[in-house]
Amino acid sequence: MRETGDVRPPGDTVPHGGAVQQGDAQHDDTTPPGGQPPEPASLPVAVDAMGGDHAPAEIVAGAVAAARSSGLRIVLTGRPGLLRPLLAGYGAIDEIGIVPADETLAMGEGALASWRRPRSSIAVACQLVRRGQAAAVVSAGSTAGIVATARLRLRPLPGVARPALVVVLPTRPGPTLLLDVGAIADPKPEMLVQFAQLGVAYAQVGHSISEPRVGLLTIGAEPGKGNKLARRAHELLDAAPQHGAQPINFVGNVEGGDLLAGRFDVIVTDGFTGNVALKTLEGTAAFAASQLQEALRGSASARVGAIFQRRALRELAGRLDVEGYGGAALLGLEGTVVIAHGAATARTAAAACELAAGLATGQITERIKERLGPQRGSHFLRRP
Repeated sequence: MRETGDVRPPGDTVPHGGAVQQGDAQHDDTTPPGGQPPEPASLPVAVDAMGGDHAPAEIVAGAVAAARSSGLRIVLTGRPGLLRPLLAGYGAIDEIGIVPADETLAMGEGALASWRRPRSSIAVACQLVRRGQAAAVVSAGSTAGIVATARLRLRPLPGVARPALVVVLPTRPGPTLLLDVGAIADPKPEMLVQFAQLGVAYAQVGHSISEPRVGLLTIGAEPGKGNKLARRAHELLDAAPQHGAQPINFVGNVEGGDLLAGRFDVIVTDGFTGNVALKTLEGTAAFAASQLQEALRGSASARVGAIFQRRALRELAGRLDVEGYGGAALLGLEGTVVIAHGAATARTAAAACELAAGLATGQITERIKERLGPQRGSHFLRRP
C-alpha cells in the first residue's frame, strides 16, 4: 500500500509512512517546487475517506469504482489502518494511494472544528490541492466543517468575498444550477452578483452553455418584489458589470414555483433560502417517487401499464435520482471542492469524484477569474 506525501502514479514507490507535512495553511506557498504547477488533468482527486455517514466503507468503494470506470487517479486521506483493508478487499492496493490524516471531523461538528482539528482528513485533502499535489477535493462530511476548512486552507479567488455552493437541478431540456445552497446564510447583495458569475462559469464549463440565463430567486417576478437583499441584488444584476467583470445575461426574478421550469440556467439566492429550497425539492421528489411506485403496484392494470412505460419510467427515475449528481460544488476558492451528501453511498461518491475531476480539468477556477475581471476596486459597490 502506498502511503504518500508526494502524490505519484500507482507504479511509483514511496517510503512507507511518508505523510504529507501540513505546516501553516496561512503561509504555505501554493506553487509546487519547480515553478509551473502541473496540469489539473495529470493530478489525482483527493478524497476525504473519513467524511460521511457511511465512511469509510462506502467512500472507498466509490473511489475504487471511479478509478476503474472512469480512469480517474484517486488518493484517499484518512487513517491507513482503516483504509488499507478496504482497498485490499477490492484488490486496489496498487491503484489508489493513501495520505495519512490523524483526525476526523464528525458529522455533527460545525465550522469551528476546522480550527480544532488541523490534521483532519478534509484539511489534509485541501492541503494537497493547495500544494499542487491534487486537482480537487471530494468529501461527504459536515458541510459547515468542509466550507470552513476549505476557506482556511484554500485562498479565495481574487474578487470573491465568499464561496458559494452550487447544485444541479434536473430540469428539462437542460439542467438548472442553483446557488448558494448553504455556504453563507446572510450574504450582501454584491455577493449575489459574484454568485451569478460563479454559476455562469460552472454552466459554461460543466454543461457547455455558452450564454447562461441568470435569474434571482425571490417572491415575485416584478423587479420590486422581495426583501431588501433581493431588491438591491436585482438592481446590481440588472446594471452594467463593475471592475472589468464580464456581462451577465440576467433575465429577471424567479419564483419558487419556477425552480424546475427550465427557463433559467443559473438561479442565485442566499444560502438560507437556497438550502430550504433544495431540501424542499428533494423531499418533494422522494414523496412523488414513492406515491408513483405505490400507484403502479395498486392494481393489475397499473402493473401492466407500467411494463409498457418502463423506458419512460426509468428515464424519470434517473432524473430524480440525486445519487447520480455527485453533490454540490464549492466555487470561489483557489481549488475545486465537491461536497457530497452526508448519506453518500458508493455510487454518490463515485459521481462526486467524476464531477470534481471534470470541473478541475475544465479549469473552473481560471474561468471564474476571467469572468470576474481584474477586480481592482472594492468587493462591494455603493449606491450612486
